[in-house]
Amino acid sequence: MAVGVTADASSAVVEMTVYGRWSQQLGNQVTAGLRLCLAGPCEAVIIDLRGVGDVHGVSLPYWLLAQRTAWLAPAPVHLAFCSPPATKLDYRLRHLEGTPLLLFATMAQARIVIAGGLSPADRLQVRLAPRPNSVRAARDLVDQACQVWKLPELRRTAALIVSELATNAVVHAATDFVVTVFRRGSKLHVAVRDSDFRYPRMRGSVHGSGQGPIEERGRGLRLVHAVAAGWGAMPAHGGKVVWATVSADSDG
Repeated sequence: MAVGVTADASSAVVEMTVYGRWSQQLGNQVTAGLRLCLAGPCEAVIIDLRGVGDVHGVSLPYWLLAQRTAWLAPAPVHLAFCSPPATKLDYRLRHLEGTPLLLFATMAQARIVIAGGLSPADRLQVRLAPRPNSVRAARDLVDQACQVWKLPELRRTAALIVSELATNAVVHAATDFVVTVFRRGSKLHVAVRDSDFRYPRMRGSVHGSGQGPIEERGRGLRLVHAVAAGWGAMPAHGGKVVWATVSADSDG
């Protein structure tokens, strides 16, 4: 049994796959996986339940709690489920009293609907090559975002963070990478997605809020940790995404 978490290029949409016979242990893994999702700047989580062995649908309370947890997060997160057809669990999920859950038969359907609900007005993105001048292009994207969204107080810190994350992508990943800047309320989120599966690490006992082991990446991650409201790393399709959040309180 296992719970896998995978983010999109910006970590705005996170997919959580649950596989195995339902048990208390698997439920604890679900809780830990959802906590990881909500620690980042995600706007929606899609939970794939098609691999769950739950003949009698006894896991229903976990999914109701997950829905409540997502909505009560500091920034509410949309939760969608891909449920196993013609099962007791699917029946119970679809026949709830009160507000229905967002259910889909396939992950492809869920991705289309969820992606369509995200506002493009709150998101800027650029794909860059692993060249030194791409770091400047990443900073330019942050400058543009802070100007368009009238968040000048966040520009300096966000530019510092994206410089460090983009530099890591150029020097250590050495692959094309995607930089995304998006806002949620008064917070600005920066994400860099590359095609290197190795997680960023920094020396010492200070960790980001994402998952992964530890290794030296220079002074960059220590700076990010010092000035960001939060940061972390998550697996993405074909690589990883490293994100950081900037708020007025975290800006120096």
